[in-house]
Amino acid sequence: MARPRSFDRDHVLHAAERQFRTAGYNGTSVDDISAATGLGRGSLYAAFDGKHGVLLQAMGRYSARLGMAVQALAGPDEGALERLREFLFRAVDGVPLAADVPPAPDRAAAACFAAKMALELGASDSEVERLANDCFSVVATAVAECVRAAQRSGDIDPDADPDDLAYLLLTIVRGIDVVGASGHSPARLTSIAESAFALLPRPCHN
Repeated sequence: MARPRSFDRDHVLHAAERQFRTAGYNGTSVDDISAATGLGRGSLYAAFDGKHGVLLQAMGRYSARLGMAVQALAGPDEGALERLREFLFRAVDGVPLAADVPPAPDRAAAACFAAKMALELGASDSEVERLANDCFSVVATAVAECVRAAQRSGDIDPDADPDDLAYLLLTIVRGIDVVGASGHSPARLTSIAESAFALLPRPCHN
């Protein structure tokens, strides 16, 4: 009989995610993943089919975690505008790692995992590109629904396109990731979030 797995799969994938965030995919070896997760090389290959398999499964787990995180955008129509504001301002601190993984050592390591991998590998790895787009879609869909709620409550121009606004806000928060990763202060990132919120089209009142 095959031996049951003796490791926590989610914990392994979260630890691997942190390693990939810190060193990048090409800067991470199988030995690095082994050290980060506590699994031997043989176990990593048996369970995940090597480094690339670990990355793909880690991105899949990250997408699921994003899906849970953006549930904060759901709610009654009243308050939708404030939820959009909170979405922008949460980006100042970066994307949190999983609860069972220590906090990121710096702002660069707290940038969006999907965006980091898309920038590094997306042009040459169709699977990474697909998973990254899945992550972006999860967030954009939730933001667009929140925009529609804000339109119904009379807080955003009803003629604005919710999907266009969703991708605008997604682009801004990922841009905050990049600016934050390059060492700019929380005050600068907060100013960007404030300016982005002020750009949301409000209804005209005659």
